[in-house]
Amino acid sequence: MILTFLSKAFKLVYSKFKNIELREQCIADKTAKFYYTARIDNISRKRNYINIGKYTSIRGELILFAHGGNITIGDFCFIGENSKIWSAKNINIGDRVLISHNVNIHDNNSHPLNAIERHEHFKKMLFEGHPSNGVSFNEKAINICDDVWIGFNSIILKGVTIGKGAIIAAGSVVINDVEPYTIVAGNPARFLMKNNN
Repeated sequence: MILTFLSKAFKLVYSKFKNIELREQCIADKTAKFYYTARIDNISRKRNYINIGKYTSIRGELILFAHGGNITIGDFCFIGENSKIWSAKNINIGDRVLISHNVNIHDNNSHPLNAIERHEHFKKMLFEGHPSNGVSFNEKAINICDDVWIGFNSIILKGVTIGKGAIIAAGSVVINDVEPYTIVAGNPARFLMKNNN
């Protein structure tokens, strides 16, 4: 009983301090909520490159690369625990978007495709930190429209648009655009049915 109380008290205090720390790395509406599992890794150090709307709940991780990136999350969104949004270009998430747990969203390759360049990039990261120029990961913007639901363990890859009201079934890998009000599933994600709301 006492351990449960202490655990809850610790999480509450930790969340308050973490909330302050995370808000220093982004522009977030005062109603946005960061849970104790939330993390922001804004390597670019440009606070205005991450924008979070009203009544949005963040349990996952937002990551900007040193050489670029931009994440915009609308109002009334949810980013689930262990979900990671990695931006080197631009990721735009509309309003009322639900992103379940363990989802990965990448607008880039994360590393150069060429093996020699990849090794050089790794060495720079190892000895100097993330490089802020001269890096290309074949970035392509991602646009996730209003009212989208992305199921757990899904992966959204660079250059896609997910249309309004679409549903991405759990475990899907999205490599192509998804039409509005459709349900897609699989690897790669394919049309399953219309979502008639």
